[in-house]
Amino acid sequence: MGAPADDVLDDLAAEYARIETILASLTDAQWDAPSAAPGWTIADTVFHLAATEEGVVSTLATADDGWTTRDRPLDEVIDAAVRGRTGTSAEVFNRWRAATATSIAALAVADPNTRVRWAAAPLKPRTLATTRLAEHWAHMLDITGPLGIDNPDTDRVRHIAWLGHSTLPYAMRLAGLEPADVYCSLTAPSGRVFTYGPTDAGARITGAMGAFCRVGARRLDAADAGLRTTGGTARDALRVLRNYAA
Repeated sequence: MGAPADDVLDDLAAEYARIETILASLTDAQWDAPSAAPGWTIADTVFHLAATEEGVVSTLATADDGWTTRDRPLDEVIDAAVRGRTGTSAEVFNRWRAATATSIAALAVADPNTRVRWAAAPLKPRTLATTRLAEHWAHMLDITGPLGIDNPDTDRVRHIAWLGHSTLPYAMRLAGLEPADVYCSLTAPSGRVFTYGPTDAGARITGAMGAFCRVGARRLDAADAGLRTTGGTARDALRVLRNYAA
């Protein structure tokens, strides 16, 4: 089975609550420490998450506000915004808490069938919520890893696995490949198995869900993930897998 769309907001709220607990425990020195995101401190990373949560509220309120319009690569726009940040770590943390609360509230009342602007393509609100879960999960790896903070995966990563699988056609086209059906059988942290894609697909990926999501987040090389592939298309799919849009 895939990830149920109707519980993603509950899981997003639960993920935010866990993140808030982790961030609230950080010392000033930890806030100023380097994250695994090149050139960003922990505070920079949280600032970025706060700013993009504010973008969720903005785009849901005014679908054509153009907040994602840009004349250069999105990564450059994001990095420039982070490097121009102001405020103490406490102010960054409070901004993130306010932004996530407002974002969850806005997503909860948004028309589920109306697509809104986002980074690469318009998204329905529940899919947008899933991208927020994916981005926060990935950046928390960037935060907790360097600080040596325990941050075990939960079954909430099933939403991220769904996102990575569902965007495979886009990722394959972006890489100049012909999209093809891929079947994934992934074991969640609880031991529960979730499946994605048609069971008769010739291309198959099996293994740990956390590893699959880390490959899609570009936090783990596919060759080191321990995932099993059947069919050449599966290897190509794993190579271009991504949980986010360029």
